[in-house]
Amino acid sequence: MNRTLKTQRLTMSAVMIALSAGLAIVCALIPFLNLPFGGSFTIASMLPIVLISYMYGIKWGLFVSATYSVLQILMDLALGTSSSVVMALFMPTSDGYMGGFAAVAIILIDYLVAYTVLGLGGIFRNRFKSKSAALCVGSVFALSLRYIAHIISGAIFYGAWAEWFFSQEGFYAVGGWILEHTSGGALALIYSVFYNGLYMIPEIIITAIAAVVVSRIPHIKKTDIDIK
Repeated sequence: MNRTLKTQRLTMSAVMIALSAGLAIVCALIPFLNLPFGGSFTIASMLPIVLISYMYGIKWGLFVSATYSVLQILMDLALGTSSSVVMALFMPTSDGYMGGFAAVAIILIDYLVAYTVLGLGGIFRNRFKSKSAALCVGSVFALSLRYIAHIISGAIFYGAWAEWFFSQEGFYAVGGWILEHTSGGALALIYSVFYNGLYMIPEIIITAIAAVVVSRIPHIKKTDIDIK
């Protein structure tokens, strides 16, 4: 790949990262889009990262998404959207203190893994004749992997909140039945699916729709994969 194409790829990647970050920041400043114990609904802020994978291949996409995962940690801490939750994990004087190992594991799963998997969004590029279908399915696939990462983290580290969550007004109609019929690990898992689904399911749907629209832009195409 020549220098011009490398420069183009770096420039496009930087623009997409900035766009994702900008959308995430705007949504973070809207209170009702943020859940009280972490997690927030954004307006297709992950799509630009998925697009990089679609345009330049999975290898480069994973590199860019891993970079973005670190940026997401810094943004959350700076904006305070989940800084209180994250910092509580490390502070022995906090009621939310879990210990260093648990805190590191949560950062690893909820950020580094959850956002890096977005780099797999281009995996279906050559699996469909329709560009729209390939990008849409790839977006759903990548964001679903992120959803699974949050589910795993939530079930392991936040399952203790399950009984409180399902006892809240507005959830008790379903939550009451769940509390009567499940307990332990199963209850923690169901809680994590519900809680993370509050923001991830709408995110997946919105991103899939946006992907179909964006896929019609002529420039959204694969330009290179291998670096030589």
